Amino acid sequence: MPPRILELRQSLLEKNDQLARALRSRFLAAGLLAVNLVSSPGAGKTALLEVTLTRMRSQGWRVAALVGDLATTHDAQRLQRSGAPVRQIETGTLCHLEADLVARRLEGWSLDELDFLFVENVGNLVCPADYDLGESARVVLLAATEGEDKPRKYPPLFHSADLALITKMDLAAAVAFDSAAAVASLQAVAPHAAILETSARSGLGIDSWIDWLVDRRRQHEKTAPA
Repeated sequence: MPPRILELRQSLLEKNDQLARALRSRFLAAGLLAVNLVSSPGAGKTALLEVTLTRMRSQGWRVAALVGDLATTHDAQRLQRSGAPVRQIETGTLCHLEADLVARRLEGWSLDELDFLFVENVGNLVCPADYDLGESARVVLLAATEGEDKPRKYPPLFHSADLALITKMDLAAAVAFDSAAAVASLQAVAPHAAILETSARSGLGIDSWIDWLVDRRRQHEKTAPA
């Protein structure tokens, strides 16, 4: 029985990877940067994304978002206040998004009319690590309220990050958050990843976060087909 379970998992991941490669080609051809936001529940993905969409739209960037949750459309409704196109993906019992779910929810959108597509994954520090969504950047959030050792406890997901955002820094003092210890934990499991401290409430680090996105898109454009 165990070998069958392993074979099924490998088959599912192989299918997902094929679909993700197709999505990545579509994104590259359209000239947009797809960003996969992952974290535990309550780390502040939606708050960060609402600020990001609002600010980037004010700067003239064409942005959109897909939001994954097991149920409800609450987060999508909240993000729509930014004025950006937003769609919800309700996964039912799935604890992560898959490339097929993303592809189906993109139907009807003209990707070449977008500069950035943000995918807010289901809040989970385990399952999303294995599922490629065709993104060109994976951003993992660690909230100051979660504790400094979270990256060491969930190394696969944090290791997959291109950027780690330490969120809710406005609460750092109240929860006695040790920023240096958190950075050390992140660097231990993801030495390649950039690290930024942010607060969606106070605005700390948001400009640097957007600068990182814009720079990443410029790098992305260099690899786009002529």
